[in-house]
Order: sequence, then structure tokens, then C-alpha cells
Amino acid sequence: MPHRGSLTIRRASLVDPDAENVRENTRIRVEDGIVVEVGPDPGGPVSSAEVDAAGLYALPGLIDCHVHVIAHTVDEYALTMEPPSYVTARAAVELRAMLGRGFTTVRDMAGADHGLVRAVAEGVLPGPRLFAGGKALSQTGGHGDLRPAGQNVHDTHYWTPGLGRVCDGVAEVRRAVRDEIRRGAAHIKLMLSGGCSSPTDRIGSLQFSEEEIGAAVEEAAAAGVYCAGHAYTSAAVERALRLGVRTIEHGNLIDESVPALFAEHDAFYVPTLITYTALAEDGAAHGLSPESRAKTLEVLDGGLHALELADRAGAPIAFGTDLLGPLRTRQSEEFRVRAQVQTPGAILRSATTVAARLLGQEGRLGVITPQAHADIVLTRHDPLSDITRLAEPAEEIALVIQSGTPTSR
Repeated sequence: MPHRGSLTIRRASLVDPDAENVRENTRIRVEDGIVVEVGPDPGGPVSSAEVDAAGLYALPGLIDCHVHVIAHTVDEYALTMEPPSYVTARAAVELRAMLGRGFTTVRDMAGADHGLVRAVAEGVLPGPRLFAGGKALSQTGGHGDLRPAGQNVHDTHYWTPGLGRVCDGVAEVRRAVRDEIRRGAAHIKLMLSGGCSSPTDRIGSLQFSEEEIGAAVEEAAAAGVYCAGHAYTSAAVERALRLGVRTIEHGNLIDESVPALFAEHDAFYVPTLITYTALAEDGAAHGLSPESRAKTLEVLDGGLHALELADRAGAPIAFGTDLLGPLRTRQSEEFRVRAQVQTPGAILRSATTVAARLLGQEGRLGVITPQAHADIVLTRHDPLSDITRLAEPAEEIALVIQSGTPTSR
């Protein structure tokens, strides 16, 4: 909820992700949660009503374009059998934690609904500004179908906690897309290949027919939203982009033929590298099955190579993490992982200006300029010199301001 009042930040070093420069000794004025002025600090003493940012760096609030705020457990199947009230309570805890790490906006990629969006927007729950797509769509036996091979019954009640819903055939897909949009979805997620956590598919499988994907894209476009696609292989990614899917999640197994397609189709690439490291190291201790761990190892090594290919080709790359359960504490480590391939400026843009474009919020999010939301993170060091410091938010972040309101950490 925007702060109704004024806030002034004095003597800050302002970080511009696009220009890759720092403006020393800057004053930022905020009114009712919106930046109204950015300019040189006038000097003189800093009053008790102002934020003294001397020695600190002001960067735009960070954006994570792939989270699961209700997934408090690595065992996605177990999640479907829990009370919605309990899952919501656990989501509230995670939302506050994400905000404390400097993420003032997140895009939920399956699970969060309009109720959580509303609760955050109204200030009922402290947390990042939330863009949610409801439940992801999956074919029978696809990445969103969590039934083990020996189970037949599928609880189709919408309020059963879980990340996905199953639909087959063009008519069912159309109905599911329309229903998610009716429920407030900001985007539609399609499971277009196999995945690590699903028990009965293979990583390389192609999921949904071209006709089904085309129907989903058409329905989403008619309502003014877009489709995001879970996909790993070149075949799955190429097909998705050709059919109008706007964002590709993961993409660990793409080859050299794919990165140029993102610019060609005005699409975004959202790698989620830290989740594979975390699952490989700690997933088993938190309920990840041996079968899922084996699939995780199958895609782990390809992630950095895919990111390098996309970065070299100039594809629009947004920041994402995709962590589940207790592993979500490692959210900020994505900065350290990406630093093996990308420059600090490229990584910072992925979590600010590129992410804002993906969300359709260019000029409103991801920048500290007049008319933008006053989402500001004050850090102790210049991220353009060493982006990996953001991997340790407890030590690096001095203050998080969301919509003009300083937050407690």
C-alpha cells in the first residue's frame, strides 16, 4: 500500500542500471508512494524526518520474475493435501522475507491467487508487489499433474492448494484460460515440457499440442494478458516462441539456434539457476524424491551454458529463482550464480529494467525516476562493481523502501 505522505532520501549514490553509472550525492523526493524529484542534494544538515543515505547506494527495488509464494515445501504433491488457511499463513511469512531481501515486486508463476494479490495491495500482508497467474495449466501426465503413477483420482476443486490444474484438448484449455483470467490472472502459465518435480513425465517431452498452445495464446491475448511457458529443450522453446508464448521459464537445455528467437518474437528469457543448485545440494533433505533429484541433475549443468548463449545473443533476460520450501532463503544467491557468466550491469538490469518491461511496467518499476513507484533499496556497496554482494542481503542491504514506505527487516 503506498505511503500517504512525503519521504526524502538525502546524500545517496544513485545507481542507474541502464546507463551503468552512479550519481553521487543525490536527493530523492517521494510523495504518496511515487518519486516526484531526483536531483543533486542541496547540502546542509539532514533532518530527523529525512533518510540519510550518506555512504549508501540507492538502486531500484529488485524484481524476481519467477517465484512460488505458496510453495512452502519442496514436496509439491504434499502441498495439495494441506488446508488452504495454513498454506496462506506460510505464504505471508515468505512474502515478508522476500521484501526483506530487497525484492519489492515478484511474479508468481503458479499457486498465488487474487486473494494474496489483494491482501498485499491493501497492506493486509507486508510483501512485494505481486503479479500472479493463478494455477499453471498442464496436460494429463504433464509437469502440473502431480499424481503418482498408481493414483487415479484427481481432486479438481480449485481451492485445493497446489500449483497447477489439468486440462486436455482445445475446449478444456480455452475454458481453463478463461477461468484463470476470470479469477484475476495477470498471465497464464503453460507447462510445455517435462519438469523436475513432476513424477510421471520426462524432461524432454513436449507437452500440449500446437493447437492447445495456440488456443491458450489466443484466449490470453483476447483478454490483454500473455502466456508464459515452462520449457527446457530447444524443441519445446522454439515451438513455444513460434506459437506466441511471451516468456520462457528455465530453458536449461537450449542450443545455439534458440537465443536469437527471443528478439525475433519480442519474448523474454527467465533462467532460474539457483533452484537447481539448491535442489541438488539440499532437496533430498527437504522431501525431494530420488526421481526428481535425478531429473534435477539432468538439467543442472546446462543452465549456465544456456544463460551464456542467451547473454551473448542479446536476448532480453529477466531475473528468476523458482525456489521451493526452505530453499527460498537462497533467493538472492541467483546474483552470485549469474555472475559466473554475466556482467554486474546485465544482472542488475535483469532484476530491474528488463523485469519491468516483462511485466508491462516500464517507467513505473525498476527505475528511480519521477512518476515511478518509490521502490528503493539502499545497499552498502556499489552493485555495478560487485553484484555478488547482493547474494548476502542481511549484510548488504541497509534499508528497503516500498511505495515510499521504509520496511522493517
